Amino acid sequence: MTIRLTRPQQVERNRGLLLDAARSVFLERGYAGATLEAIADEAGFSKGVVYSQFAGKADLFLALLERRIADRAEENARLVAEHAGVDALRALLRVNARRAAEAADWGRLLIEFRVVAARDPALNARYAQLHTRTRDAFARAITDALAKDGLVPAYPPETFAQLIFAIDTGSTLEHAADPDALPTELLEDLVTRLVGPA
Repeated sequence: MTIRLTRPQQVERNRGLLLDAARSVFLERGYAGATLEAIADEAGFSKGVVYSQFAGKADLFLALLERRIADRAEENARLVAEHAGVDALRALLRVNARRAAEAADWGRLLIEFRVVAARDPALNARYAQLHTRTRDAFARAITDALAKDGLVPAYPPETFAQLIFAIDTGSTLEHAADPDALPTELLEDLVTRLVGPA
């Protein structure tokens, strides 16, 4: 017996297939090299199906980024629940370093998109909203974890999170040139020096 999907179920299934295809094409070709035609082909749809779900390539990328942000925030929350203080901060940094190593292409893709978005005020504003949400969630996770051991970052939580993100972005670029640059232990040492008693 074949179970027919309802219209909303079909729409959601198609959206998921398009996001999976977009991830594959973006990682393979980069943001500039990816096309909606290639993404539609990868998903097994016409370009019209892509436009029925997304306004264009940037919209598709931002939806993909939003899904990734939600997944990472969930994982960060689990880590903070399992660890406290500097141990939690180190765990967050290690997991982030592992993610970066396993998905180096994603880090470079995100940097490429950020450069494109920086030249388009409307797109940059959309990206900035997601980035702010990510930064704020990360800042809360770090603050909660450190507070368990009576610790605080040397800077306001949002600034502390920005510093970690900036180090991560710079590290991605350094690793593209030299995979052995900036070992995780060095970054952990640097960041944990910015934490002290409340």
